[in-house]
Amino acid sequence: MTAVTVTGLRIDLEGRGVDVVDCVDFQIEAGEVLGLVGESGSGKTTVGLALLGDARRGARIVGGTVLIDGRDVASLSQDKLTALRGSTVAYVPQDPSMALNPALRLGKQLNELFEFHESDVPADKRDERIRTTLREVGLDSDEAFLARFPHQLSGGQQQRVALALAFLLRPRVIVLDEPTTGLDVTTQARVLQTVRELCAEHRVAALYVTHDMAVVADLAHRIMVMYAGRVVETGSGAEIFGRAVHPYTRALLAAVPVVSERRRLAAIPGDTPAPGRRPGGCMFHPRCSEAVAECATTVPEPIEVDDEHRVLCIRADDLASGKAPAPTRLSDTRTVNQADVLLKVSNLDAFHGGRQILHDVSLDLARGECLALVGESGCGKTTLARSIIGLHRQHNGGITFRDAAMATRARDRPLDQRRAVQYIFQSPYNSLNPRRSIGETLREPLSVLFSMPSAKARATVAETLERVSLSASMASAYPNELSGGERQRVAIARALVCRPEVLICDEITSALDVSVQASIVRLLRELQDEEGLALLFVTHNLALVRTIADRVIAMREGRLVETGQVDDVLDRPTDPFTRKLIAATPEFGAVPDSVLAEQRSQEDRT
Repeated sequence: MTAVTVTGLRIDLEGRGVDVVDCVDFQIEAGEVLGLVGESGSGKTTVGLALLGDARRGARIVGGTVLIDGRDVASLSQDKLTALRGSTVAYVPQDPSMALNPALRLGKQLNELFEFHESDVPADKRDERIRTTLREVGLDSDEAFLARFPHQLSGGQQQRVALALAFLLRPRVIVLDEPTTGLDVTTQARVLQTVRELCAEHRVAALYVTHDMAVVADLAHRIMVMYAGRVVETGSGAEIFGRAVHPYTRALLAAVPVVSERRRLAAIPGDTPAPGRRPGGCMFHPRCSEAVAECATTVPEPIEVDDEHRVLCIRADDLASGKAPAPTRLSDTRTVNQADVLLKVSNLDAFHGGRQILHDVSLDLARGECLALVGESGCGKTTLARSIIGLHRQHNGGITFRDAAMATRARDRPLDQRRAVQYIFQSPYNSLNPRRSIGETLREPLSVLFSMPSAKARATVAETLERVSLSASMASAYPNELSGGERQRVAIARALVCRPEVLICDEITSALDVSVQASIVRLLRELQDEEGLALLFVTHNLALVRTIADRVIAMREGRLVETGQVDDVLDRPTDPFTRKLIAATPEFGAVPDSVLAEQRSQEDRT
């Protein structure tokens, strides 16, 4: 049974006649999960919001139909849309804090949905549904849990409450907008399993928006790839991951790391063009390795290369007849002189108030080495990184750089140590001062650490920007003018301008597109090879660890549980916790049997 039918959807920027998305057509069956993937700026979230009859500020739906249960959502009045949202169509945002009211207890928030949409449901029936739904998403359903506030939950628990809110009234359709970004692999696996089970059990049609191809490989029945506001390829998981045709889809897949082997990640050159700046012909042609002259002038029409496998490319038939280039496998880990130790942590205990977070942690980092630190959220990875850099002061134990002790507070350390050990924060959106130009941001450490004259500082800033593949003219730009990938490159440049010997990278690719992630990883490897930089790479992405790291440490509840060469640990883990992390990591490749079985069951029912 078809739950969603979208035909000819077009969304424009108001007053400009410029389309954000156009010519979008798809259907979702009851109980089916449709994955919607693409880079930032491709229009994924815009399409997802259209299922709720909504458009982001400054945009509006100007064409096409969005049919849900036979009603055109785009033509409903505001009152009917309000009644529709949360009951017939539910939404799960990327950040659960956007869905949860920090001032209300969980029980009150769940009850409010009934008060607004189904006020005639008796209190005992409401309570039974609330507790049942909480158990379905793997949460406690007792009075103590219902009395909690959102801030008393972990990130994974908050996301599960957001899922409970979405499924509580048994909607027909649910839109999930990057709901696992930033979650560790085990929490992500639990959330994905919950989505899969609830959609199948309650016959809910789901649109799963993400930039993580590995996630939809294990979740979605069908996949739709978007680029610059157009759907460029649609097919089953087996077709997209096994026989991708469109050069953009192939390029996305080439940028995805896998935990099973060390691959060279291929970044896509250039950026997704913004609305109003999109080229003629095929909009991907300026970035396409398969483009011919005709691609620049001919607007492609969808071509069906197989049953329900459609591609928006004039060369689809030619490309479908050949195989996609195989990923380049990297050689074994690089040779590192483990005797040339730069950074050493000895018997470190760290605390938050009266609670101990780190227990007797010891590690060392050699020149030119990349040491990955992995573990679940809350295990102490960031506390360890912040202790090393001098931002977390409540700790005991030794931290040395080149055998010289490092003071607990960063401000108490000599300038040479502060210069040599630099930190790159997780969010490229929060780590840059929005009131300062990029040039001002990069010149400040030169003034503080080197007392460098203005003219020399400007030249150094220009040189450093070019080292991270940014134009020197970007020094006059402000953070709001940059994409996420460009901001993260600026954050890296701010650290590099200090000529460091150690870089501490705290989840620096978790919010980035796979293509941007690939370019950042390649940049860091080049800096290691050229300048001998040592990296402490904090992450929950084990597939990325395989690509970038030389050694890896697994941390659990503030303790180091396994350490070794990356291939040894990932191929032959000895600790049960490490095996659990590896098993929970989404693997890009063939569609799992569970999804194929559900596809067959879906076909039988329809």
